[in-house]
Amino acid sequence: MKLEGMETVPAAPAAVWSLLNNPEQLARCLPGCEELVAAGKDIYKAKLSVTIAAVSGKYAGSVEIRERVEPSRMRLRIEGRGAPGFITGEGTLELVAKGNETEIRYGGEAQVGGVIAAVGQRMLQGAAKIMVGQFFDAMKKQLAKGA
Repeated sequence: MKLEGMETVPAAPAAVWSLLNNPEQLARCLPGCEELVAAGKDIYKAKLSVTIAAVSGKYAGSVEIRERVEPSRMRLRIEGRGAPGFITGEGTLELVAKGNETEIRYGGEAQVGGVIAAVGQRMLQGAAKIMVGQFFDAMKKQLAKGA
């Protein structure tokens, strides 16, 4: 499954970068995130509760920052497992200053398996887009609090 897009947030790249690298703030932006803690240099452990269509479950996984170019780009590797299945993937985030705002360009590819994969590609793609929208809405609220 591929996922890519662009979102503009009302903050400078430095503020967005800071949020993306702060586990407490970032956890408040991730839909269904119950826990996000540092587990080493550039590695975070996460616990999420996610519902997609009629399939819901809890997942445990990790996020690893594989490449970091402050404050403009990062490449991530994610892995997660739970009763409904698994997800693995890689993606990039690019931050581009646009006046007083930041354009965030994102792209990546994920592999999904288990019961969750039975939901179907079209349903998964739609659910992923909804979750990305929820993430950016929460990010905008967090950035507004910091302003």
